[in-house]
Amino acid sequence: MAQKGSKTRTQEHKKHIGQIPGTLIYTGKKSDKDFHVECFDYTKENIEETILLNIEEAINYKETDSVTWINVDGLQHTDKIEAIGKQYGLHPLVLEDIVNTTQRPKIDEYGDYLFVVLKMLYYDKNENIVIEQLSIVLGENYVITFQESEGDVFNTIRNRLRLNNGRIRGLKSDYLMYALIDAVVDNYYSIIEILGNKIEDLETELFSGHARENVNVEVQQLKREILKVRRAIFPLREIISRIEKGEHSLIYKRTITYFRDIYDHLIQVSENIDIYREMIWSLMDMYMTTISNKMNEVMKVLTIIATIFIPLTFIAGIYGMNFDNIPELHYKYSYHILWGIMILLFLGMLYYFKRKKWL
Repeated sequence: MAQKGSKTRTQEHKKHIGQIPGTLIYTGKKSDKDFHVECFDYTKENIEETILLNIEEAINYKETDSVTWINVDGLQHTDKIEAIGKQYGLHPLVLEDIVNTTQRPKIDEYGDYLFVVLKMLYYDKNENIVIEQLSIVLGENYVITFQESEGDVFNTIRNRLRLNNGRIRGLKSDYLMYALIDAVVDNYYSIIEILGNKIEDLETELFSGHARENVNVEVQQLKREILKVRRAIFPLREIISRIEKGEHSLIYKRTITYFRDIYDHLIQVSENIDIYREMIWSLMDMYMTTISNKMNEVMKVLTIIATIFIPLTFIAGIYGMNFDNIPELHYKYSYHILWGIMILLFLGMLYYFKRKKWL
């Protein structure tokens, strides 16, 4: 598995070798899913929710007085991503980063917009962690999000917009970006909780002394999952810190307080990740100790059996020698006496081992 993953990453990097900067090359998994664009255009009093059938329709929302959220699903359609980028004046390097799904979480400041890349985490049906890249472009009165495929953690945001719950429809686009990032970070808690439950279950299993044969594989899998989650989450702290401390005109002072709350959540999530990382290393040590203890138990039993049979073998060896002048050989009850001595030795040694608590 590791070799296959390494080979895939190498192929992804090779796609960019020798290419002109700003060339749009999708590096994620190819999919036959359609290009999907949904749009929420709203003010405090009204909201319009539409599905954009033509990319050209997106430009109609650029100069409106309302706030617009355009959510794009399907990064493999690079020509359409490029078309949206041209309509909103996005830099070619920004478009290149949008379709490069191996991009590290980051924030770039441009004159009239902000560009943020982060990772959205969730579990699939097979309980495997899926890391999906989410790109956010924040403008004066719009937010554009780019996702690899349909399905996200923004349903609560959509419902708040539809029902006019909270303050989201009464504030500017910077608060919408905060709400989207906050939804992603809140979902990190569910990921961390599931990982924590898995670790605790394995810990209980190892402590019980009845661990399955493939438990080491599960521990290694958890270790990889923790590392993937750590790489996805840790850089986001730097992004939020820059937003919190920055003076970009698109981020209003009233919204900075909310970003501080996200930063506090990320610190808590990061601390939990570090704790679980240490716990996984402890699980590996515990597993190796368990295996060693089982081996010691086996060796102890084998050693005791060998020790018991050494004197018995000694006695049998003496009386198995081919000499005529062994007095006991011609005695009528020699055989029974020999068995009695051997049984007494056996029982005596068992008693001695019990007294020493070796058994």
